[in-house]
Amino acid sequence: MTLSRVLLAAAALVTAITAGTRAQGPPPAAVAIEHVSVIPMDRERVLADQTVLVSGGRITQVGSAAAVTIPAGATRVDGRGRFLIPALAEMHAHIPGGQGAERVLFMYVANGIGTIRSMLGDPAHFRLRDRAQRGEIVAPAMQLSGPSFNGESARTPQAAAARVAEQKKAGYDFLKIHPGVPRNGFDALAAAAGTHGIRFAGHVPADVGLARALEARFSTIDHLDGYVEALAKAGSPASQNFGLNLVDQADESRIPALVAATKAAGTWIVPTQILIENWYGPDDADAMRKWPEMRYASSAEVSEWVASKRANVAAYPLAQRQRYIALRRRLIKAMHDGGVGLLLGSDAPQTWNVPGFSAHRELATYVAAGLTPYEALVTGTRGVAAHLGTASRAGTVEAGKDADLVLLDANPLQDIANTARVAGVMNRGRWLAKAEIDRRLAAGN
Repeated sequence: MTLSRVLLAAAALVTAITAGTRAQGPPPAAVAIEHVSVIPMDRERVLADQTVLVSGGRITQVGSAAAVTIPAGATRVDGRGRFLIPALAEMHAHIPGGQGAERVLFMYVANGIGTIRSMLGDPAHFRLRDRAQRGEIVAPAMQLSGPSFNGESARTPQAAAARVAEQKKAGYDFLKIHPGVPRNGFDALAAAAGTHGIRFAGHVPADVGLARALEARFSTIDHLDGYVEALAKAGSPASQNFGLNLVDQADESRIPALVAATKAAGTWIVPTQILIENWYGPDDADAMRKWPEMRYASSAEVSEWVASKRANVAAYPLAQRQRYIALRRRLIKAMHDGGVGLLLGSDAPQTWNVPGFSAHRELATYVAAGLTPYEALVTGTRGVAAHLGTASRAGTVEAGKDADLVLLDANPLQDIANTARVAGVMNRGRWLAKAEIDRRLAAGN
């Protein structure tokens, strides 16, 4: 699938999601989630029969239900038989710049996403972030990139360096790299980013290559872009679709060296594995059409995805596609085992990836790659806080942290699929029960 098709698919899904969802005033004075099993995510453990108190958008107390005094007037949430985790992050997200933005942001929150990293920026996103911080809309916290650096916007060193300075001045959190950036433009970009103190992340342009990307210290490499290409033997053809055509040319004895170089660079990996498995995996297109979240995409869009899936399946033999998915899973496991940071990111909205819902499917791919459910959860909670430098206020369930939480109907440490069993969400200290979430989602159909 070409970059232009990817962007068109994302835009089409955004167009299909149109209804805005507004917040309803400030959070209540206090909320108590009672008799709940807490998975604090500081380490792998479950704290049974806890009460968690929230006030002013912060967790004020976590303790035994028998010992915690609930203040008068607090909103009380029954947590019996349920599990509380920190809100998750979607580290490869997209936000529409026009109609539908509020709806997309709510869909992330509805699925327990408390933080997103926007991977294709627009100045309108600043206004959305400001409104979310004021409590005017229900939305996750947002890390914002600017409009991307690509073969057009960064075609010369001068243009690339000037664009870095402009985006830093505008207040973007990081720079997004797309394919097509020439080597001299990238070198100027990396130098300017160092001067201005701003991170860059995303794709590895073909003219740059993985070795130079790591040398330049990409903040994150998304999609595992460049890794299969770096495993390919000399004389291999040009890469197609993140190296799918190169799977039989891959020399896996090079994986340990790539892992070591990635760790030494301090580069984190955002796999977006479910995007690839949706495109090329064995799931039947008609069965995928019946996934529950497809109700939030238009029937025309889903029909286009079905046609695209059938075309992808026809283009490559099943055995080759299976080897490719298995190779990417081995890379994910090797990165984790080698101490490289992994960050939860699925790429949504995107083909088959409905905002919020796809993050749960992404977590399942990490477990399929060999991570434990706890290790997979780290990629969307504590690991994200470590990467963003927000560990003092996010990533775990403990007193003093931001009140971004997810209440689940079953234990995700036993089955990672249980992260999708959302019983309620706390967003910036505001409680959203399952019934309210479902009502708001249905209102956008």
